[in-house]
Amino acid sequence: MGRMGKTFWGFELHDVVPDIVTIGKPLGSGHPLAAVVTTPEIAHSFMTGMEYFNTFGGNPVSAAIGQTVLDVIVDESLQRNALTVGNYLMNGVRELGKSIETIGDVRGSGLFIGVEFVTDRESQSPGTKVTKDLIEFARENGVFLSSDGPAENVLKIKPPMIIGTKEVDIFLDVLERGLKSI
Repeated sequence: MGRMGKTFWGFELHDVVPDIVTIGKPLGSGHPLAAVVTTPEIAHSFMTGMEYFNTFGGNPVSAAIGQTVLDVIVDESLQRNALTVGNYLMNGVRELGKSIETIGDVRGSGLFIGVEFVTDRESQSPGTKVTKDLIEFARENGVFLSSDGPAENVLKIKPPMIIGTKEVDIFLDVLERGLKSI
C-alpha cells in the first residue's frame, strides 16, 4: 500500500492486472483487518443464492480503521516518502558497496529493499555468515533486521513508511560499522 514508492501495489511494477488482490496486515496498521478486492465479474459469481456470512465481516470499527490508514497514506504523502527515502537508502548502501566487497547487490523499490551479501564479488558466493553476523551487530546497536533468500544472505529492509533520512543515516552508520567489524 504505497511501500513500493513508484506504485501503490507491488504488482503494478510488473504491468499486470490481477483478477483478485488480497491484503491483510498493512490495511489495519496493527489492527486485525483484511480485504479482498476483485473484478465485478468475479464478485458476481459468488451471488449463488446462498448468503456468505462472516463474524468479522463488515465490522464498522475495522472499516473506519482501514479508511483512516488509507487516508494517512495519502494525506501524509507516505508513498512519495517511500520513494524518496528508499532511493536515499539504496544510494547510501551502494556508496558503501564501493569500498565494502561483501555488498554484492542492492535492489528494490521504495521501502522494499534487499541487500545481497557475498563472500566476494568475483565468485558471488552467498555471504550467509556475513549477513548473520551483521544482523547480530545491528541488533546490539539498536537496529532490528532480518534475512531472506535461499541462502539467507539477503538483508530484508522494510522499515515503517514514516522513516526519514535521519533514521536512514543511523542505519547506514550501523551497517558500515558492522561490515567493517566483521
